Amino acid sequence: MPLFAALGTICGYRIGIIRKRNDYFKVSSSIGDHNQSRVKYDSLRVLEWDKLCNSVASFARTSLGRQATKAKLWSLDQTFQESLKLLQETNAAILMHNHGSFNLDLTSVDLALVESAIKHARRGLPIDANEAMALVSLLQFIETLQLNLKAAIKEDSDWYKQFIPLSEMITQLVVNRSIIKLIQQVIDEDGTVKDSASSALKKARDQVRMLERKLHHLVENLIRNDTKEASLLEASIIDGRWCIRSGTDQLMSFKGLLLSSGSGLGSIIEPLAAVPLNDELQQARALVEKAEADVLLMVTEKIQMDLDDIEKILRSAIRLDIIYARATYSLSFGGTYPNIFLPDDIDGPLMAESYRSKDNTLQASNSNKEWILYLPKAYHPLLLQQHRQKLHMARKDVRNATAEIRRRKLQGENMAVKGEADIDLSSLEMQVRALEEAPPVPTDFFIAQKTRVLVITGPNTGGKTICLKTVGLAAIMAKSGLHVLSSESAKIPWFDSVFADIGDEQSLSQSLSTFSGHLKQISEIRSQSTSQSLVLLDEVGAGTNPLEGAALGMSLLESFAETGALLTIATTHHGELKTLKYSNDAFENACMEFDDENLKPTYKILWGVPGRSNAINIAERLGVPSIVVDNARELYGAASAEIDEVIIDMEIFKQSFQEHKHESRHYLMLSRSLHEKLLLTRRKLKDLSTDQRYKMMKVLSEAAAVARSTLHKKVQQLRTSTMKQSQLSKASKHTLPSNYKHATSVETKQRSTNMGSSSIQVIKQPQSEKITELPKVGDMVHVSSLGKRATVLRVDTYKEEIVVQAGNMKLKLKLSDVQT
Repeated sequence: MPLFAALGTICGYRIGIIRKRNDYFKVSSSIGDHNQSRVKYDSLRVLEWDKLCNSVASFARTSLGRQATKAKLWSLDQTFQESLKLLQETNAAILMHNHGSFNLDLTSVDLALVESAIKHARRGLPIDANEAMALVSLLQFIETLQLNLKAAIKEDSDWYKQFIPLSEMITQLVVNRSIIKLIQQVIDEDGTVKDSASSALKKARDQVRMLERKLHHLVENLIRNDTKEASLLEASIIDGRWCIRSGTDQLMSFKGLLLSSGSGLGSIIEPLAAVPLNDELQQARALVEKAEADVLLMVTEKIQMDLDDIEKILRSAIRLDIIYARATYSLSFGGTYPNIFLPDDIDGPLMAESYRSKDNTLQASNSNKEWILYLPKAYHPLLLQQHRQKLHMARKDVRNATAEIRRRKLQGENMAVKGEADIDLSSLEMQVRALEEAPPVPTDFFIAQKTRVLVITGPNTGGKTICLKTVGLAAIMAKSGLHVLSSESAKIPWFDSVFADIGDEQSLSQSLSTFSGHLKQISEIRSQSTSQSLVLLDEVGAGTNPLEGAALGMSLLESFAETGALLTIATTHHGELKTLKYSNDAFENACMEFDDENLKPTYKILWGVPGRSNAINIAERLGVPSIVVDNARELYGAASAEIDEVIIDMEIFKQSFQEHKHESRHYLMLSRSLHEKLLLTRRKLKDLSTDQRYKMMKVLSEAAAVARSTLHKKVQQLRTSTMKQSQLSKASKHTLPSNYKHATSVETKQRSTNMGSSSIQVIKQPQSEKITELPKVGDMVHVSSLGKRATVLRVDTYKEEIVVQAGNMKLKLKLSDVQT
């Protein structure tokens, strides 16, 4: 490995090659921890992380919150579990904001005064009135937050889980209402101790007011009595003592103590008559200060009893302000919840979604498991912020210009006479439209799990460096509990560290501006990176002979791929680095798209396609003489030209593939839509069938009820008829002998008169009626087979059978076997 030896010589360090995880490069121990922190600091600085920290901190509402936000974001010492908790806090704050019942804005609370009050109380010193009122504001803020949380949970108990971990933190805080009540009783809202706070204070203040009235009256009388200089005299209070100020240096008509005088500046005199009253006033004011101090000391002693709880509330309030800053930053720029994971547990239980709430908006897509980094339509946060600021200022200029033009029209000012410049409103409006039509271009990052090194090629100013910074900032933001600026839920591995070697304007005068400094930085990054690090290298191997730079770049990237960082992204102009993909599956190519028609970059990434050289074609399009272009192509070589042709074919294939991919997605979405419509139609049919069945059952039920009612009426009529026939039958039994005699005589007469007639009339004995319903125990029934009556002993309703006693016999009979 001669290249590594050369690298060590250039950097000034002896680098040994040990094929062991995280120990492939060993630099001299003289570098030490200081060098390690310097490399990390340089990486964060070139990524402009400090600017992003300031941007996020600006959303905090207190000075302590802004300081703590910057310190927390800059530390980057979070573990994976801590990063998950930070993201949960940010999401809970967003949910609280969207709920509408919670106010996490601490603008009305001066946490610095609360911190000062705690320090004074710790030392046994009395707090001042403003510190006390700041403490009241903080306690009331937390109390209101707790009440709103209880109300939301009472409405829906699931909100407690949705707001975790903030709900846990808020409910654990202890607010002593008696402290709030005490401070409000003795201190006014303007930060002054009330007269009613103590009798001594009221007495002392009354004395002060009485003496001030006397002094005012005395001084005014002295001024009025001075007939010569009355107009030049005025009452004045110097160091708490009532005096008379004169506009001249001439002597006054009254005696007094000359406090100050100057040539032409006048003089200040304390009248002798006011000296005793001024002395007494000073003593009364001293008594007022002592009485106020006694009141504040009493308040301090009360606070000291709950000082630990108050200090915990202050720390929680600062933490809430930090979380509020992260949440409002995400809401302001449209961030999304990133799905972070440990690379070693990519399919295990440590995926971020297993730690989140059950809100549907936070569920990561399972289809993204093939990617180790999934950032769809990601924005560089600082570029997006800069664009919004420019657009805001441009719109403000238009509003101001419109207002100024309207004002001038109303006042009828003549521009030519005034000599004022004309306002070009149309130009200002064009600037606004230009900014609105040219927002920052988002970039898609889809890096497969097997990829360890991504090589990005493309022209200068094509967006390669911005891509590196976008990925680096997104990784750090996710680790720090910030939402990333992506169109949908991103999938980002949790990186323990991010190293970047990216040139910028500040580095031009530093070591990175030289090739040796460039290699030194890379070697230090290589030695410090771990299996969970993200490494970003800009223009790797640049700054020296192209052949040596290409060879060195290839060797460096191969070392990172073998035992270096989890993911390395490098930009380059060296065409040789594009070939690594075809010999090593750990490599992947991408290039920045270039618009050949308009001769400008599109700032979009083409994945899987190495960038092709455009310099000669651009020269030809720009009008460089054909002889020069042809000679350049010949010098460039036929092989290189063929490679470019292959690249062109690959780009065409890539574009065709993307078109088919988009088309397939369109049909997939269409089929899903049709499937959903089919399911909806099926559901409607099922609901309609259920409704029809219900209506039919209702109709049948009503018909059955009518039938039962009709049947009941018929049964009643039948029972009535049966009773009437039974009564007639009994009556016929009583008249049977006479009827029988009459029938016999009639029959005898008929026989004697008409012996040839074949029809014989006989009066039959009336029969008993059949039973239509079961008799009761003890009833008498007629047993047809015995020709006698029997007593009912038992009734079986289910089988419609009865047991009867007829003389000495017990019989089991059907209902049809008996009569009434």
